[in-house]
Amino acid sequence: MEHGSAYGLWSLVIINSAVFIIFAFSFTKPKTTRDWRSLGVFSAFIVALFTEMYGFPLTIYLLSGWLAKYYPQVDFSSHEAGHLWHTLLGLGGNAHFDFLHFLSNFLIFGGFLLLASAWKVLYTAQQTRTLATTGAYAYLRHPQYLAFIIIMFGFLLQWPTLPTLIMFPVLVYFYVQLARWEEQQALSEFGDEYKNYMKITPAFIASLT
Repeated sequence: MEHGSAYGLWSLVIINSAVFIIFAFSFTKPKTTRDWRSLGVFSAFIVALFTEMYGFPLTIYLLSGWLAKYYPQVDFSSHEAGHLWHTLLGLGGNAHFDFLHFLSNFLIFGGFLLLASAWKVLYTAQQTRTLATTGAYAYLRHPQYLAFIIIMFGFLLQWPTLPTLIMFPVLVYFYVQLARWEEQQALSEFGDEYKNYMKITPAFIASLT
């Protein structure tokens, strides 16, 4: 299967992965082991994503027989064809200008904004050894982990791959479990103050409190 110049661009894999990982690092400024774990699993998702986007299209390779049968008119060796939702949903025109791509960009940008605002509040709380309840924490108990989930989901809308589709629910579970572990630590440290906070503030969304 020839991929032409659309793939094998490993410099772009490295550059794009580094940009998003450094971007996340600059917002989160990890200090504790759990901070590094949180950033680490997000980084693994990003590397897996850009490896297929610019390096080797594993998903298209594995599905090449099925794709060629049902979409014979599509050149899956082109970079444009990597936007699989665009093809599978029968959307016309340039994939970069369909509603999924715009929604993807909105979620990625919004996720990073949420991440930045949440970690600023959390960092201040950690420095003063107080409970983070302002900013995004006034509405959600774990906005920083929700931000990572939103960003990853945004990338899935833009460029779905088998590895990242498999990784996504696993990483969501990881963040939920990490949040629950942190809540046990917060209950030990803040006691009734955190219990009262939990009563009035959902964890991620109301159904996950």
